[in-house]
Amino acid sequence: MEPDRTVAPRRSSLLRWLPLVPLLWSRLALGALPFVGSPRGVFPDLLSEEHLLEVEDLTLSLMRGGALGPLSLPPDLPDLDPECREMLLDFANSSAELTGCLVRSARPVRLCQTCYLLFQQVAGKMDNISRAVGNTSESQSCARSLLMADRMQIVVILSEFFNTSWQEANCANCLTNNSEELSNTTVSFLNLFNQTLTCFESNLQGSTHSLLPPKNYSEVCRSCRENYKNLSNLYSEMQKMNERENKAEPGTHLCIDVEDAMNITRKLWSRTFNCWVPCSDTVPVIAVSVFILFLPVVFYLSSFLHSEQKKRKLILPKRLKSSTSFANIQENSK
Repeated sequence: MEPDRTVAPRRSSLLRWLPLVPLLWSRLALGALPFVGSPRGVFPDLLSEEHLLEVEDLTLSLMRGGALGPLSLPPDLPDLDPECREMLLDFANSSAELTGCLVRSARPVRLCQTCYLLFQQVAGKMDNISRAVGNTSESQSCARSLLMADRMQIVVILSEFFNTSWQEANCANCLTNNSEELSNTTVSFLNLFNQTLTCFESNLQGSTHSLLPPKNYSEVCRSCRENYKNLSNLYSEMQKMNERENKAEPGTHLCIDVEDAMNITRKLWSRTFNCWVPCSDTVPVIAVSVFILFLPVVFYLSSFLHSEQKKRKLILPKRLKSSTSFANIQENSK
């Protein structure tokens, strides 16, 4: 037991002179301190004989690749409790899974429908860290150590990034039951979207490797018109319902998955296939347009007829008056 008590103070004293090791190494590099010699005559004005022995032992230990053992770090170095470290590792693993899911689902956009479970998991891990479970000092120390111990606050930055991305994507608009599952309208829309794409693919004429014009996509337009029309109508209904409920923030956008799916379908339908869907209000619109175009014709025709009729009414009394006076003259001459 006696050797242990002597070795421990010696090693603890070595730690105090650990900053002098680089200085000794620099003197070695300059040739002031030979490898086989002793550093006792190098800094006689700085170190005492006992301290020089300690530094010499430390230098030789480092040169031989030795270590300082369990006392290589100060005993008062702050470290995480096992509970805090476990929560930090859980948040790190969940964040890595969510990050991978977001990147993989970036194009085509499938963020909300693919990553909502992972987002809920990360949010739950962050809640475990941020809120103090009970009133124990350990839980409060955990929150301080992981969230407020340094100016970087990496955990807070990651959590804010996930929340901001989720809000900008308006994923809450596609989910229901506290964002635990996709809503029925979203599932219906995605099913119609997949059916429409399947119809496009199965009805392409010629080579399916190139969608560049000139191509004849009349079969696609004819066979897939009903699918595209149903998809477009459902999208319009979702927009109207979203405007009434005003769930999404900011604005009244739908979730990014639905918007991106509809944009892809419209580009394929209009630009690639050059298809169009006749509007159900086409006949009334044409009728109203024709009526408006003929209004000037009707106006000028009625004005012309009215003026002619008025002219006749003005001339008629003059003729009657002249014929009457002529008859009177003839009677007088007789």
